[in-house]
Amino acid sequence: MPPRAHHVGLTVSDLDRAVAFYRDVLGLAVVDRFSVDGEAFATGVGVDGASAEFAHLDADGVRVELVAYDPEGTAVESGTVNRPGTAHVGLSTPDLDAFYESLPAEVETQSAPQRTASGTKILFVRDPEGNLVEVLEV
Repeated sequence: MPPRAHHVGLTVSDLDRAVAFYRDVLGLAVVDRFSVDGEAFATGVGVDGASAEFAHLDADGVRVELVAYDPEGTAVESGTVNRPGTAHVGLSTPDLDAFYESLPAEVETQSAPQRTASGTKILFVRDPEGNLVEVLEV
């Protein structure tokens, strides 16, 4: 079964400011706010010591994910998911391990599937242009 659309993710430097813009200026409804950290999250996103705050907003059935990584002790390098301005497409699948095993050998992954402290199982891959694609199990 191919993955299904789940969200469009944008990395921001100031989550409160970004939420205010998307909520107050664009009229999107805030669906959820939460934080994620821990070794599985850092490994899953490919950023040592990563921790982040998230906001999910509803854009008429399309989930917009805003994420602000904690800048303390987290290096930001070109091409990493924690760099402000970075975008990713989020897809979902019911069996992430089976999806991972089915990937062609030439597909670049950040890591094997990881279950984060929030309970979400994630995997990041890169498309042929280097864009990030998150696949999560739901």
